[in-house]
Amino acid sequence: MNTDFQTRRRFFTTIGQGLSGIALAELLSQDTTAFERATPHATTPTQIDLTPKPPHFAPRAKSVIQLFMHGGPSQVDLLDPKPALDKYDGQKFPGVIDVQQPEQAGGILKSPFKFKKHGQAGIAVSEIMPHVATCVDDLCVIRSMWTEHINHEPALWMMHTGRTIPGRPSIGSWVVYGLGSESQDLPAYVVLDDPKGLPVDGIRNWSSGWLPPQFQGTRFRATGTPVWNLNPTREVPAPLQQARRELLARIDQAHRAARPGEAELDARIASYELAARMQVSATAALDVSQETQATQAAYGLGNDTTDSYGRRCLLARRLVERGVRYVQLFIDSQIWDNHTGLEAGIRGACDRTDQPVAALLADLKQRGLLDETLVIWGGEFGRLPISQSKNGRDHGRQGFTMWMAGGGVKAGHVHGATDEFGYAAVENRVSVPDLHATILHLLGLDHHRLTFPRNGLDERLTGVYEPRIVNEIVA
Repeated sequence: MNTDFQTRRRFFTTIGQGLSGIALAELLSQDTTAFERATPHATTPTQIDLTPKPPHFAPRAKSVIQLFMHGGPSQVDLLDPKPALDKYDGQKFPGVIDVQQPEQAGGILKSPFKFKKHGQAGIAVSEIMPHVATCVDDLCVIRSMWTEHINHEPALWMMHTGRTIPGRPSIGSWVVYGLGSESQDLPAYVVLDDPKGLPVDGIRNWSSGWLPPQFQGTRFRATGTPVWNLNPTREVPAPLQQARRELLARIDQAHRAARPGEAELDARIASYELAARMQVSATAALDVSQETQATQAAYGLGNDTTDSYGRRCLLARRLVERGVRYVQLFIDSQIWDNHTGLEAGIRGACDRTDQPVAALLADLKQRGLLDETLVIWGGEFGRLPISQSKNGRDHGRQGFTMWMAGGGVKAGHVHGATDEFGYAAVENRVSVPDLHATILHLLGLDHHRLTFPRNGLDERLTGVYEPRIVNEIVA
């Protein structure tokens, strides 16, 4: 027999001709550009091992659901009421203000919405978030966030990767690198993006950067085929499919043995093996028809306004329930980027997300999952207290609001404060690196010790910063 036949390239060419249709062959015939772009620097199998790893210390949370709100939700219209805006509406802002588009800046702009205190904690919430308002006793509201950049892309890079430069690993990738996966049949890091389109900055929001590629986020689609190329296009008898997989595994092992330390090769092999296991597990995890009608209705399924985001919130619960470590939800474009049409824009964004988010919190709590699941809500920055183009708000980086729930944070708690106008964080300020260090801490990871060797440096999520863990919000 010609030994050339045993090369991987020749084998897959042959299998594509004679055994076309099976999932692994289809996957291997696809463009692998995403993997080619990655430049991992791991040199030992332990650095790319996805089996569960012990945390540095006892964790408060086992998994994370990040509800990312692209565009910058306005804190003074949602969760940080400022009576001074009503008092000084239309007047000039007293002092210097950091504005992205100064030529469009106007006077102080009051909120078009009313606020009311809710729950035993008495936390004020805008009238356009009535469902989240019922959950305030489970929320830890951080009103003193600030970030380094006033433009979307650098602020997104900062929030997702810890630096205002592109190409670095996302926080989800760092978490999976540090802790591995609790589920061997589903990806450890799953992204649920909007069927309407990718968010600003696209797949870089969940890239593994220069970490090995199996730590990048895996996109699951909430409608239609959840994972492209997962199932065979033609029916293949189970015994034949299993025989093919076993043969492929033997060839992979021989190929890997001849090329030790090839992180990209290990990543590809691991991804194909996971794809085979996902043919059953992913289909079951994403089948929301298994949920009761009451549960589906609570998330807003069947309602044109809330169905899309509600479906993804429900999927997020089903995924963490099955051991997925990090789940991110994105929404199309930038629905919170309200430079004009402030009232209609924010109201529309709340109409789409408020009920599903509250349902997710209630569902996790009812199932006993909230204590071990950290839920994070927020965007890359906030908005300014002055008007832009008369009826909008420009980007605000000096002070904005995020909230967390479950996963070891204080419930019914408000941390920090902005000034009387809601412009800048002035009390118990929390930087993005502070936030990242605290998230890792809740997961049992020391941000100093979670490192990756690259170009002679021990890289960290928190990089060159010396952030503090915000112990005031830890229960």
